[in-house]
Amino acid sequence: MGESKLAGQFFDAAIGLLEKVRDEEAASVAAAGTAIAEAVVSGGRLFAFGAGHSSLAAQDVVYRAGGLALMNLLAVPGAVGVDVMPATLGSALERVDGLASAVLDSSPARAGDVLVIISLSGRNALPVEMAMNARALGLTVIGVTSVAYATETRSRHASGTYLKDHCDIVLDSKIAVGDAELTHEAVEAPFAPASTVVTSALMQAMTAAAVEELVARGIEPPLLRSGNVDGGHEWNGRVMTEYGDRVFYRH
Repeated sequence: MGESKLAGQFFDAAIGLLEKVRDEEAASVAAAGTAIAEAVVSGGRLFAFGAGHSSLAAQDVVYRAGGLALMNLLAVPGAVGVDVMPATLGSALERVDGLASAVLDSSPARAGDVLVIISLSGRNALPVEMAMNARALGLTVIGVTSVAYATETRSRHASGTYLKDHCDIVLDSKIAVGDAELTHEAVEAPFAPASTVVTSALMQAMTAAAVEELVARGIEPPLLRSGNVDGGHEWNGRVMTEYGDRVFYRH
């Protein structure tokens, strides 16, 4: 069987981006891990939020084997995008003023908690407002975004600012504006986005940094195990019992 030249080019592009964020975002990843570990130690809770395809990276760290049991999804109805009809409604909801405030006010999030906000462009009202309001409530906000959008696009928030402007810690995914790594002379549109690969890797690296920090403090990280391995359910039951008051996806 032959090989696909374009498929190989996508892998190369993704690997290049992963190497770039590994080398250039190391300090930010470590800082994010420390913030998460601090919340675990001090009784804080952990939340992740993303709209549209950015929600994939948020979901990737919630109720996940090998992930922190305390990570909860901050859900905004319809914001996942592909779960509403028409799917374009999800994109429209990202631009609605006041939606983030309503979600935060009705969520269990409070001062001392950590909220990871994922938004590739960081330009829409929803992630910007989410970050502004979360910080006003006393949460530590970690933003995972492509900083390039702040110089190459216009903000859609009334303030003219971007997600990166309202975060305690920013992780730059280095994704180019347009989120497509490949082109072909016979195809008009660019294709093969890598943002999900890179953003999910940043989320897992952040989790690894938090585990490392907890171990350094002599604390067993509240990790979940796979239910498909022997003893997994028993392990998870123990973790859930110990940290149940900070886990909201099982109520």
